[in-house]
Amino acid sequence: MEENYKNESMVDIAYKLLKESDRVMSFQEIYKNVSDKLDLTPQERMAKMSQFYTNLSLDGRFVNCKNNEWNLRENVSYENAHQSLNDYYADIDEETIANTDTEELDDEEKEAMDIDKGDDEDKDYDSSKEEDL
Repeated sequence: MEENYKNESMVDIAYKLLKESDRVMSFQEIYKNVSDKLDLTPQERMAKMSQFYTNLSLDGRFVNCKNNEWNLRENVSYENAHQSLNDYYADIDEETIANTDTEELDDEEKEAMDIDKGDDEDKDYDSSKEEDL
């Protein structure tokens, strides 16, 4: 007899699925199996996919093992599950350093930038306002 999944959350079903399979699965494979177990219509599948992906990403029991393949955290060693943010920041630094694009400003934009700098030397202002203070 097929187990009744109607009262379970999608991520709980995904957890059971990965636990039973004991292997890495693509998101598409997980979602198809979970949707089949819940007997979702094509419209429901489309409507629930992004929320399921978000829930899967936020649930600490799951690990994205690159290329949108998922496994249970309990099956993955710390070294393979932990992604150092230094790798991401290094990529950003390289992109920033390599960015040599310069924006050309027209005369109006250059004037606006000079005004925004706050150079008081070139500004004429009404000194009578200071006396009111």
